[in-house]
Amino acid sequence: MGCPGIWLLLTGVLAVGVSWAQREVTIQQGPLYRTVGSHVTIWCQVKGYQGPSEQNFQYSIYLPSAPDREVQMVSTQDPSFSYAIYNQRVQNGDISIERVTGDRTTLHIRQLQERDAGEYECHTPNTDPKFYGSYSAKVNLSVIPDTLLVSSPAQTLQKVEGGSLQLSCEVSHSSTQHTHLSVSWYRKNGEQTEEVISLTREFLLSPGPSYAQRFSVGDVRLDKVGNSTFRLTVYNLQPPDQGEFFCQGAEWIEDPDRSWFTMTRKQSEGSEVIVQTTDKEFHVRLETDRRTYSAGEGAELRCIIEAQNAADRTFAVSWAFNSSVIAGLSPGGVSSLTGDYSQRESRGELRVARDSDSIFSLKIFRLRPEDSGKYNCRVTERERSASGEMVDRDSKRPKNIPITVSPLRTSVTVTVVVNSSAVLEGSRIFLTCSVASLFGPQSRISASWHLQDAQNRQREVIQQDRDGVTWASQAYRERASAGGLRMVRSGSDTFTLELESSQRQDGGSYECRVTEWLPSYDGDWQRLGERSAKTNVDVTSLDTGFAVTAISRTPGVSYYDSFDLQCILKPHYPPWVGISVTWRFQPVSGGDTHDLVTFSRSGGVQWGERAGNFRGRSIVEKADSSHNVRLSVSRASESEAGKYQCMAELWRREYNASWTRLAERTSNLLEIRVLRPVSRLQVGKGTRSVAVLEGAAVTLTCAVRAQSGPDSRFSVLWFAQEPSGADGKLIVRSGAGMEYGTYAEEADLKDRLQLEELTPGHYTLTLLGARQEDSGGYYCQVEEWMLDPNQAWYQLAKDASGLTEVAVKMPENNLRVDLLPRNISSLEGDSFTVTCPVLNRTLPQSRLSLEWLVWRAGEPERRMVARISPDGITLPPTEDEERGSLELPSRFHLWQPSPGVYTLTLHRAEEQDSGAYSCRVQEWLQDPRGQWYKRADERSAATYVSVRRPDADLLLDAAPLNVSVLDGGHVTLDCTVLSRSRPDSQLAVSWSFHSRSRGAEAETILTTDRSGVWSPLAPRWEGRLQQLQLSPTMYKMRIPQASRADSGNYTCSVQEWMMGPRGVWYLLAQDESLVGWVAVQSKESSLQSVICSNDALFYLVFFYPFPIFGILIITILLVRFRSRPSSKTGEGKNGVPLLWIKEPHLNYSPTCLEPPVLSIHPGTID
Repeated sequence: MGCPGIWLLLTGVLAVGVSWAQREVTIQQGPLYRTVGSHVTIWCQVKGYQGPSEQNFQYSIYLPSAPDREVQMVSTQDPSFSYAIYNQRVQNGDISIERVTGDRTTLHIRQLQERDAGEYECHTPNTDPKFYGSYSAKVNLSVIPDTLLVSSPAQTLQKVEGGSLQLSCEVSHSSTQHTHLSVSWYRKNGEQTEEVISLTREFLLSPGPSYAQRFSVGDVRLDKVGNSTFRLTVYNLQPPDQGEFFCQGAEWIEDPDRSWFTMTRKQSEGSEVIVQTTDKEFHVRLETDRRTYSAGEGAELRCIIEAQNAADRTFAVSWAFNSSVIAGLSPGGVSSLTGDYSQRESRGELRVARDSDSIFSLKIFRLRPEDSGKYNCRVTERERSASGEMVDRDSKRPKNIPITVSPLRTSVTVTVVVNSSAVLEGSRIFLTCSVASLFGPQSRISASWHLQDAQNRQREVIQQDRDGVTWASQAYRERASAGGLRMVRSGSDTFTLELESSQRQDGGSYECRVTEWLPSYDGDWQRLGERSAKTNVDVTSLDTGFAVTAISRTPGVSYYDSFDLQCILKPHYPPWVGISVTWRFQPVSGGDTHDLVTFSRSGGVQWGERAGNFRGRSIVEKADSSHNVRLSVSRASESEAGKYQCMAELWRREYNASWTRLAERTSNLLEIRVLRPVSRLQVGKGTRSVAVLEGAAVTLTCAVRAQSGPDSRFSVLWFAQEPSGADGKLIVRSGAGMEYGTYAEEADLKDRLQLEELTPGHYTLTLLGARQEDSGGYYCQVEEWMLDPNQAWYQLAKDASGLTEVAVKMPENNLRVDLLPRNISSLEGDSFTVTCPVLNRTLPQSRLSLEWLVWRAGEPERRMVARISPDGITLPPTEDEERGSLELPSRFHLWQPSPGVYTLTLHRAEEQDSGAYSCRVQEWLQDPRGQWYKRADERSAATYVSVRRPDADLLLDAAPLNVSVLDGGHVTLDCTVLSRSRPDSQLAVSWSFHSRSRGAEAETILTTDRSGVWSPLAPRWEGRLQQLQLSPTMYKMRIPQASRADSGNYTCSVQEWMMGPRGVWYLLAQDESLVGWVAVQSKESSLQSVICSNDALFYLVFFYPFPIFGILIITILLVRFRSRPSSKTGEGKNGVPLLWIKEPHLNYSPTCLEPPVLSIHPGTID
């Protein structure tokens, strides 16, 4: 294949590739989480496109508040692409697009805000020949709070070369997303900043390049202390370490594409570290407190290093005695001793130590004579080499110090002290032997006590060897075993001899003998010498001057007071002396003297069998400083009144714990009087008057103004005084309970009383449902009760209050009814309503009864027609009233449309129902017993009711007809009712005929009653008459075959009947009207007769021409007036032509014998 063919093939392949390529826009994978204030980048790339290699990109956002609305941010093509919300930030460069390549860009948001959260869209405008592929991609960005906290206190630290540095940094976060932290320490020196060490997000330590070597040997460390503290430690500081140290914390989050992004990065304040170059030289000196010692004493040698920054340098010390090394101390503080010194160290006789960074000591706690010699120390400084090994740098030692140790000699001094040179028999003898030795704790002491009595007999009492083992002599062994003799060593230099319960033979001269011992080097003890000291002790007899006296400062007391009885013993014995004191009592009411209470020698209290109330209210106390016994009686009562006496017994306690009674004494008699307290009861004496309505509550008060004591209780007695001035009758007594008096039952008050204590000392008696018979005087009597010390109540006093006059009245009559007379007019058969308004009443809770009264003309008095009980129940009238009521109750309707308004409605009213109607209102009140009684009775003004029958309004047509017919013709007469009284009335019609013959009387020829039933006809008219009722008000009578005898006047009479309320028909109205004149002529006829006999012809000839003729005249007049416009003649008001004329009057003869006369009257101008 040639070259043109190859090019053709390549062109085809490219064409196919181009034809199948499609545009694809990809954006950074999400969702993305970034913190507020951080710098955010989102990349977007397009591929598979056609057109220019440099594609345009547009970035938009869909906010969570409007997820369907696009908000344009920034574009590479259009500078005005941004919406106003982002325009300013785009212009400031806060939001920008970085073009990486022609088809790849990165969106930058430098200061992310919370409102930047949303769905970001990257769109590329189309440059392809046709749309094919995707042109946009979206990613979600969530903005979370920046919770990263990085802090380190700013400080300036002065360090020296070779020293160490420690800095702490607090790094914490509280993000809700899964994030990692990284912590880095940096050192800044001028413009240069270098990393010291970092803890990566994978929790790996990574040193900076400059500190990698030192990190490998452990001179640089980063430790996490606690939850959020990261501590940097740099050992072996060097001058290049000088600068500003700060820490930096970063929070990382892993994006969905598995890449890690730094959401936020913060750094702490810096700490300035200054490293000073140190002087490597050091000096050593040796010190001791003194150079001459005695065997057994302690000595301390101090090796002092004088060097710069000694705390950060490493030293090793060795000790030498007479140029031989005896001990050494490594830099780590580990001691090593040689030969015998190692054993002495294990026994605690010697110690090598480092007291401070620059002071090392050798301490010998027990010197030996062979420890005399020359001592010295050597100090060697060590430092770490580059390989990490410790090497010796320099070594120095000071001048020797000679120590001299002298052999031991006894140096004991002994002093004996006694607690008292003169002691009371039975008391304790306490001897102290104090020993002072220059050897201190190295020596041991043995001691013994000896006694020389008044007969100069000397005996050993007790001794203790150097090991602390104590034993008594034969004469004191029993006493020592019983605890009456003890030898105690307090510390290392004090020996005490204690003799309990001393006796007379214990008096004499006591000697303490002391021997000092020191341990020898072979482990045995060496006796150094003996010293002693003496003192005298005199023992006095116990019962010398023993006497008892009883006194009291309060021979007279009141109830609840306290009194004290003192039993004073002489002489003044110490507390350990065994004395029992018994108080004896004889009541004031008489009887034998008995033991009340005994205070035993052991301090116990034992009450006598007849102590009674004394047990709970008496206190027996013994003075701390003496054997005086005080009997304190509180809450005194009458049972404590009487004569008191105390008796004392003196006892001596033996060393074997037994007691021996030495003496007994009895005191004088004391009489105690107990009085009741003085009453201070006061009850309010004020008088008052109370007026209440019957049924109301009456409250009586009783106030205690003063009382004898705060714990007083009161019984309150309420009395009624009827009549005034009489003795009071007990109503009720209140105290612990309630007790009714006889008057409460007599006056029926038990169920109506209510007792209350509103406040302490303020009592009320409430009388519920007051009655008139409750009127009278009331007062209270207060009894004051107090609790005596024996818990028994006694009445101390009583006092009465002032009188309260109570007047119980009936409620005033306030019943008011309407007194305004009224008139009512009603038609028979209709209904009428009479109103009875109650304008006021005595009490709102009262009840009303109502009677409806009516008075009719001709009746002597009013009658009751209806009534309502106080319970609102409608009651029938009495039998007498019902007989004369004309069935009124069946037509009555009683109603109360609103409170206080009563109505009486009478249905189907009749004429006899007319009359004067009134209501009688009775007001009922409930008395306190629950019974209802009539309090008021009022009658309203009359309502005059007039019941009338409907007005007669029957009217017949009064236009009779003049009828002329031939013999044998028919005659029709009309009877028209123009109006009637009521539409529901019924009409009865009768026709009458009055012949023209003289002397003839009118006869009724046809009668129809109100039901339309015809009455029998006269024989002459039988079968000749017809009556037609064309409507309820139009009747016709027809004579089919008229004869000359039928000529005459015909009259129609109508009766209007109405049904009364009781269903009885009555005649309401009657009217009669002439309906026509009938002339029956023979069959000879003339023109006049023919015209008059035919109604149609009559009107055609005599009536219709005249209206036509009138219209013609009006037309002529109108034409005439139109031809004269300026003329005023014939004009109407305001110049308007008169176009109206009066109705023509047509006069014709009723008998049709004369022609009608037509007269036209022209209209007149008003």
